[in-house]
Amino acid sequence: MTEQELSRVSLFRGLDPHKRDLIARLGTRTAFEAGSLIFSQGQPATHLYLLLRGKVTIRFKPDDGEPITVAVLEPGGVFGWSAALGRGRYTSGAVCQESSETLVISGAALRRLCQVDPETGVLILERLAEVIAERLQATHAQVLAMLHQGMQQEPRS
Repeated sequence: MTEQELSRVSLFRGLDPHKRDLIARLGTRTAFEAGSLIFSQGQPATHLYLLLRGKVTIRFKPDDGEPITVAVLEPGGVFGWSAALGRGRYTSGAVCQESSETLVISGAALRRLCQVDPETGVLILERLAEVIAERLQATHAQVLAMLHQGMQQEPRS
């Protein structure tokens, strides 16, 4: 991935070209076929993924229910952020809806870069916080809709 391709990913907009180039060098392009499981919920969180081509579904499985689709990502989407934050495990799973290509970045390598360059680290963490907040809002709305639908289906006495 080139620095210019990385400039189109919202997570890295605003970084100077040299810093984007450093991040681009950390990544490896990886292709996945439609239906491929990229990672599962609970699996060790080792990599951050930037979607370059295709569609990826993010799913969360509550302990006591069916899987919930949290997001459907298109090119430019970021997922697997548990690895960038140093979390031990992915909190959800990622499955390709169609053939996809990603830039896979080691979470440990990205965290090391952020330690060496704290200014870049702060910007990346702020952007990740925005992604996380958006995803949590979408999940909250989906859970409320499911609860509302379940209440409407309850037999009335």
